[in-house]
Amino acid sequence: MAERFYLYDETDETRTRFVSFMGENHRFDLGILQTDRHYGKSIVFDIQSGRFAIIGRDDLEEPGYLEHAFQLNEEDAEELREFLEEVITV
Repeated sequence: MAERFYLYDETDETRTRFVSFMGENHRFDLGILQTDRHYGKSIVFDIQSGRFAIIGRDDLEEPGYLEHAFQLNEEDAEELREFLEEVITV
């Protein structure tokens, strides 16, 4: 059997927050993983859909980013954006 070639194999301390809230038309069940990797950005994952994205404050300002990453309409993405603006610090 060939030896496996790793690009990296590291263990990192993380802080994970699980939060569920109801928007106007959409329920959000999220995990927010904070780590020093990815330039301090958070990994946000939608537990129900299995979608996730690496998100920083700059990404929240990017038009269409949340809509694409989480397959949301504009209204639902705006509710998610408003919540994430409260919890994403980098």
